[in-house]
Amino acid sequence: MTELHAQPYNIDAIGFYFDSVEDYRAKAAGLTDSYGEPVEEFEIQFIDGDDIDCDLFKAIGVYQNNIGQFFEAVENWDEDEKTRVIIACNECGYNIDRDTQPDDFDLDIYELDTLKELAEQFVDEGLFGEIPENLRNYLDMDAIAYDLGMDYSETRIAGRNLIYRCG
Repeated sequence: MTELHAQPYNIDAIGFYFDSVEDYRAKAAGLTDSYGEPVEEFEIQFIDGDDIDCDLFKAIGVYQNNIGQFFEAVENWDEDEKTRVIIACNECGYNIDRDTQPDDFDLDIYELDTLKELAEQFVDEGLFGEIPENLRNYLDMDAIAYDLGMDYSETRIAGRNLIYRCG
């Protein structure tokens, strides 16, 4: 379960923990500071949850107005969709809004450790045409990997090594 904390910007008020948008709204609506004034603004902090959800929290920049969107994504998106959004926002410079879906981003993502492995996969898939087996040993996979590095980048999300290309 994902747990967040709402820390008031008002130093005379005490924050609260919550695990759903309904819980947040209920607690925020009744919160007052030491002078009896309502608290209106909060910093939202990620406290506990899956690593992928923590990365998603950082990527979309959760604040008061998009808490609902964050909880909806945590509940409804699978790990690949979350990964896609994290890479799109953190690495490729995309922004996310209320209507954005993970498939809206033009990305190629491979779960591989190195660009050399990606080069080998591309050769195996025939990206460079049909290469006879006896000539494959003469291909410089490091040079191909170096060239791929111009378009592809590496990242690590929730313990997974990923290679991606922004479209």
